[in-house]
Amino acid sequence: MKKKAPWAPNNGLLQDLPEEICDRLGGELQLVELPAGKVLHESGAPQSQMFFPREGIVSLMYALESGDTSEIAMVGNEGVVGIGLIAGARSVPVRAVVQVGGEALALRAESAVREFQRGGAFQAILLRYMQALFMQTAMTGVCNRHHTVDRQLSRWLLLVNDRIGSAEIKMTQEQIAHLLGVRREGITEAARRLQDDGCIRYSRGLIQVLDRDCLLTRACECYVGVRAEYDRLLLPGQG
Repeated sequence: MKKKAPWAPNNGLLQDLPEEICDRLGGELQLVELPAGKVLHESGAPQSQMFFPREGIVSLMYALESGDTSEIAMVGNEGVVGIGLIAGARSVPVRAVVQVGGEALALRAESAVREFQRGGAFQAILLRYMQALFMQTAMTGVCNRHHTVDRQLSRWLLLVNDRIGSAEIKMTQEQIAHLLGVRREGITEAARRLQDDGCIRYSRGLIQVLDRDCLLTRACECYVGVRAEYDRLLLPGQG
């Protein structure tokens, strides 16, 4: 038998946990706001919590010595921020920044590690998620190296659309350029072509996905690979 946590978790990793795990974690989970721009952890800084988003998008950013940064993965309500804690990593060389505001369920590191070490469903789902996140990180690197800005932008828009469940993405072209590690002018040109083709509509600070199939035809195979791995590992009955 399964039941919801004290409030509906609305997070893909928590919502289908067995009753006894919900009972143990229910009192440990704290609902927190994730305003856009909030830093959940800095690169190399100690972490004390894992965050299970209910809504919104968190970017995992890597910074070079030059100061340039780019997004290596994104986390929404399908996942968790701070997965390294269950492997004993109290700090990681990436920065976690909220890009699209929302809320999350926070879990203290000690509670997460204790439940993980029990084995069972919580351990299994986090290990599967770790594999899916690794796939996303790897494919992001491949995509940024080998594919055009048009394809990168289409992939990124589809991944965000999957995670926020809304056709509207409140983010400027400058922010997207920063995340993808490309020039703003490149994003402007790519967005204009996608709009001309009827895939999206954009205005200052807002992008509307009008036709997902249109984006799918313009995205690279990296999106399909990431989505297939998430579905295989994390959808009920898959794996």
